[in-house]
Amino acid sequence: MREIDYYFYSASPFTYLGHNRICDLAEQHKVQLNYKPVNLAAIWDISGAVPPGNRPPVRQRLRLIELQRLAHWRGLPIKTIPKHWPVDPALADKVVISLVTDGHDPRYFIGKVLAGVWAHDDDITDEAVLASYLSQVGLDPGPPLIDAKTEEMAAIRERNTREAIAADAVGVPTYVYNGEPFWGQDRIEMLEQALVTGRQPFRPG
Repeated sequence: MREIDYYFYSASPFTYLGHNRICDLAEQHKVQLNYKPVNLAAIWDISGAVPPGNRPPVRQRLRLIELQRLAHWRGLPIKTIPKHWPVDPALADKVVISLVTDGHDPRYFIGKVLAGVWAHDDDITDEAVLASYLSQVGLDPGPPLIDAKTEEMAAIRERNTREAIAADAVGVPTYVYNGEPFWGQDRIEMLEQALVTGRQPFRPG
């Protein structure tokens, strides 16, 4: 079965804007989507990116325009400056890893987390908020919230990060298909073309 490695960070607006689209694409084309939460700061350290607040004002302004434009394109609500942001999504990321480890589909929980930040002003560092999301998508919140605090889940997140760096992920979301990285939700349609045409993956050089 064909596979896409989906590297993401649960506080990323661009992950939010592409999440439903990449999940629908994988389902439509019968491709396995491997959910891999990462430590974005570690990826940025390698790629040379900096947090939005540290970027030149012109880039900060353009980012806010881009978020509105992309949300309109995808038909999604967005709050460009959420109440709880910047926010550390490590706990939510590790809940996702726990769900994957236990064989659950994390798609809808991830969607709740991303929309929680970027559409509803929720605090995703609050365990009660994450427990509510899990319950809303029909999952028992107890086990994944407990597992998320273990060293094993943290180690998997760091391994995912190393894998993303090795795959030349510049940021999130990055989708890797046949070893070819597609960085950004605005590359999903290009990824779909690769799936449909069966072309050989592009390589540097």
